[in-house]
Amino acid sequence: MDALTLAQEIINGRRITREDDLSFFLTCDLDALCKGADQIRAHFVGDKVDLCSIVNGRSGRCPEDCKYCAQSAHHHTQCEVYDFLPEQEIIEACQMNEREGVDRFSIVTSGRSLTGEEFDKAIHAYETMHKQCKIDLCASMGFLSAEQLHRLHEAGVTSYHHNIETSRRNFPNICTTHTYDMKVETLKKVKAEGMCACSGGIIGMGETWEDRLDMAVSLAELGIDSIPLNALMPIAGTPLEHLPRLTEQDILRTVAFFRYINPTANIRLGAGRALLTNDGETAFQSGASATITGNMLTTVACATIRSDREMLQNLGRDVTPEYWDETH
Repeated sequence: MDALTLAQEIINGRRITREDDLSFFLTCDLDALCKGADQIRAHFVGDKVDLCSIVNGRSGRCPEDCKYCAQSAHHHTQCEVYDFLPEQEIIEACQMNEREGVDRFSIVTSGRSLTGEEFDKAIHAYETMHKQCKIDLCASMGFLSAEQLHRLHEAGVTSYHHNIETSRRNFPNICTTHTYDMKVETLKKVKAEGMCACSGGIIGMGETWEDRLDMAVSLAELGIDSIPLNALMPIAGTPLEHLPRLTEQDILRTVAFFRYINPTANIRLGAGRALLTNDGETAFQSGASATITGNMLTTVACATIRSDREMLQNLGRDVTPEYWDETH
């Protein structure tokens, strides 16, 4: 079988499972794989590109030991440290992203979970944004309870982000302070609440190709709606600081087979777009259908919202958010 034939079978209803020979994705022709992935994207997702942006709502001092993260208290990095942002600062960031035409806006917080008074502040900020803005709202606040997720949902949050990061096998090599199963349970709560589940991970952390395939299949099994794919940008002071950066070909192969395995999901580009031609143009022709835009968390973003919109429009993609009327 060749990649384009498989792409047509997926369009016709076939789904890839653990029982399939996944090694095919590692040996098939890359150009054909990417072309097929783009056909699958066009069929199931269409030309609309989902743009999301984030604000770092609480930074640093994280008790978790994730080896890639600048915000872990276990590492010695130059990351900013501050408590939950003032509400007005969050509202202004949300309004700016709405003016720029971003589809959704998320508060992201460091730490195992957001609790107590800071969680209450987040709820109030979301209620205010929901009243004052039309942009879709997302949250990324660690391991929340079903009750907390319900409160977020009631406050206007429609999507929750919680990365599984890597494969089940590789996870203990990346983090020891919480488990892969804890991640999965949180995502099941998100799905049960009826929110859009956003979960992906980071490639280039020393994992095998089999780990990347396993992550793709695990996300499909969980029914994840939005899958952020980040290429590691090693940060000084973290245990992964000396790892080599991935090649564009390896990133494109990963993006493409994630599309084959998750044909209806939004495959979302995250960190590492600077490793790709024109900040990710090639990946959008290889199965990607969404991206994080604006300012990244702890890595410098080369692209801006406006440059992203221009690049995507030049590809013939639709970057008009649903909340913009025809006269905007």
